[in-house]
Amino acid sequence: MLSHTLRHATSRYRRRFFPTIIMQLFRTHCTATTNLISHFARTGQISHAHKVFDQIPQPQRTTASWNALISGYFQTRQPHLALQLFDQMPQRNTVSFNTLISGFIKNRMIVESRRVFDTMPDRNVVSWTSMVRGYVQMGMLEEAEALFWQMPDKNVVSWTVMLGGLLQSGRFEDARDMFDMMPVKDVVAYTIMVGGYCEEGRLDEARALFDEMPKRNVVTWTSMVAGYARNGRVDVARKLFEVMPERNEVSWTAMLMGYTRSGRMREACEIFKAMPGKPVIACNEMILGFGLDGDLDKARCVFEQMKERDEGTWSAMIKVYERKGYELEALDLFARMQREGVALNFPSLISVLSVCTSLASLDHGRQVHAQLVRSKFDQDLYVASVLITMYVKCGDLVKGKQIFDRFPLKDVVMWNSMITGYSQHGLAEETLDVFRDMCFLGVPPDDVTFVGVLTACSYSGMVDQGIEFFESMKYKYQVEPGIEHYACMVDLLGRAGKVNEAMKLIEKMPMEPDAIVWGSLLGACRTHMKLDLAEVAVEKLAQLEPKNAGPYVLLSHMYATKGRWRDVEVLRGKIKARSVIKLPGCSWIEVEKKVHMFTGGDSKGHPEQPVIMKMLEKLGGLLREAGYCPDGSFVLHDVDEEEKTHSLGYHSEKLAVAYGLLKVPNGMPIRVIKNLRVCGDCHSAIKLIAKVTGREIILRDANRFHHFKDGYCSCKDYW
Repeated sequence: MLSHTLRHATSRYRRRFFPTIIMQLFRTHCTATTNLISHFARTGQISHAHKVFDQIPQPQRTTASWNALISGYFQTRQPHLALQLFDQMPQRNTVSFNTLISGFIKNRMIVESRRVFDTMPDRNVVSWTSMVRGYVQMGMLEEAEALFWQMPDKNVVSWTVMLGGLLQSGRFEDARDMFDMMPVKDVVAYTIMVGGYCEEGRLDEARALFDEMPKRNVVTWTSMVAGYARNGRVDVARKLFEVMPERNEVSWTAMLMGYTRSGRMREACEIFKAMPGKPVIACNEMILGFGLDGDLDKARCVFEQMKERDEGTWSAMIKVYERKGYELEALDLFARMQREGVALNFPSLISVLSVCTSLASLDHGRQVHAQLVRSKFDQDLYVASVLITMYVKCGDLVKGKQIFDRFPLKDVVMWNSMITGYSQHGLAEETLDVFRDMCFLGVPPDDVTFVGVLTACSYSGMVDQGIEFFESMKYKYQVEPGIEHYACMVDLLGRAGKVNEAMKLIEKMPMEPDAIVWGSLLGACRTHMKLDLAEVAVEKLAQLEPKNAGPYVLLSHMYATKGRWRDVEVLRGKIKARSVIKLPGCSWIEVEKKVHMFTGGDSKGHPEQPVIMKMLEKLGGLLREAGYCPDGSFVLHDVDEEEKTHSLGYHSEKLAVAYGLLKVPNGMPIRVIKNLRVCGDCHSAIKLIAKVTGREIILRDANRFHHFKDGYCSCKDYW
């Protein structure tokens, strides 16, 4: 009897509850499947997500699973496939339409998004908010505002999205009015306002809001700390940082950046050591901080100790080397970056390109150019301008002009790149042709343009044209002459032998002349042996650049030429007494992507020194046969003629040219770079070397380019 009763009860239980249990299991299974689809979609494994979806029998596919897969295709930037799936859906709900709106917005397809919004049968607050967010992200604030005020219902997210849009567009007063209108203000709204004010530097208003907040989270605290740090109030930031109830990596990094960017590396080190973790972004900031502070060893130490590096790490280290003049180290790191298979990003490529420009490393420059082409960066006007400058400063004017001609629409930077390039090569007519084309096409010249134009006139002896351009700058082109333009004019007059006129121009300048102006005058005095004005220029330069030995060396040359050896000794005494720094002359040449550096005196530091010396001996014989006579006036010591000849024979540019003759194949120009102005004796010697060897030699010194061929120089000895 009991058994019969139990069976009967169990039967009734099954009939009553079993369908419910089955339904719950089915729903659990469907939810799990949908979650799996979402997981694969979020991690970019859209093919796996689609396989899971395909394994669900047609009748059991829920709207949620369709929505999850559609969202995945949008996330993987395949909006057209997402739309195809949407069209195949047997049933759709509001979430389906919202998924479509959000997906199109993520793919910056705002028109398609609005089309879905306008045609969907039912909209909820998410639909409206998504559409407003899309307009804000696209910078279409008028459309966003219009739609926002049409919303039948708004929640705190809707208000916050619109608030963020107003702040991003700089409409702070309107943002504050909207903030005050908000019926409910949550911590996100407050934080957005605090962050917006901080970005604009309105720290007092940001702090007032921060202080009145009923509740703050770690993001709010970090926004306020970052605001103070970013706007130079690092000590206030530190006080707030110390009382934070909790901190995350962003908080620590914000405080760290405050110190690094204000040059306070001791405090930055303290923060860095105290950080519970060392995120990559913090390490990158320390590399930049140490590097800009001049401590490259510590920057490299941080770099090498990092367990993980991102593209920013490599860019930071390369940038530091580039900014501080460690070009060879930058190229070595670039080569290592490639060996380790690190993706080359835009900042690192631009930094390396700048290094190639400084070193005139044409082979590396071409390699970077190829990377820019592969990355499709080369169509950018700024990149094109940098490439033009690189090729021009590497002596390849033809390639620079090819890039220039490829762009039908050019901005002033690109025009200036070509104008400056031609002027540095002493090609005045080409410079002025480009300038005239620029003006004809309606591109207004700027101050950089006129530096190029005036330099071209100076290097070519076009005194009258140079004066005409200078005088027309203000009234014809609305460009106020700056100190750099006066320096060009002093150089122009001085080169032409009008040294007294150059001095009068300096006396009439509307601003205090700087070291470049006095340096231009001193160079003219050296060329035309104006000792009285040279002494004035050196005295002025000693006041402006007390640690620079260059002016003393130049004046010593003049005294030595006149045989005034006692004055040379007096100058040497001044150099020692003032602890001035004499920049050593050095030249370099790139052979097979390796830069070879030479300093004056000999080539003992070079592994191929014996063959270089043999080449110099051979050249010496050829030059003597061609009638070369060393100019002893370029030697600063009171020694006999034999010693002077020996000293002149080992100037760094001659060593680099000798190595180029050994290594650069026939038919290719030998490209040499010198950090100082080439001396007159080397200029004469290299002209003859080009003639007796039948080679083209391109020398870039501190001032300009010299193209030597068949015994002539492109400067026509006017330099």
